[in-house]
Amino acid sequence: MRALNLLTLLLIIVGGVNWLLVGLANFDLVAAIFGGQDAALSRIVYVLVGLSALWQLMPFSRAFSIGEPAAEANVIHR
Repeated sequence: MRALNLLTLLLIIVGGVNWLLVGLANFDLVAAIFGGQDAALSRIVYVLVGLSALWQLMPFSRAFSIGEPAAEANVIHR
C-alpha cells in the first residue's frame, strides 16, 4: 500500500507541475513528451494522474477524521 501511495503522490506532483507549466507558459509537458494531447500515451498519463488524485482522497479524508494536528504529528515523528 505504501508503494501505491508514493506512486500516486508522484503522479499528482507530475500533474501539478504540468498544470503550472500550462498556466505560466501555455506549455503542456505531458503532451510534448508523449506526442500531443490526443496521443494515447498522453491520455493514459492524464487518466493515471486523475485516478491518483482520487486515490489520495482516502488519506486526505483520514487526516481530517483524526484531526490535522494528529496527522501532522504522525508524519513528523516517524
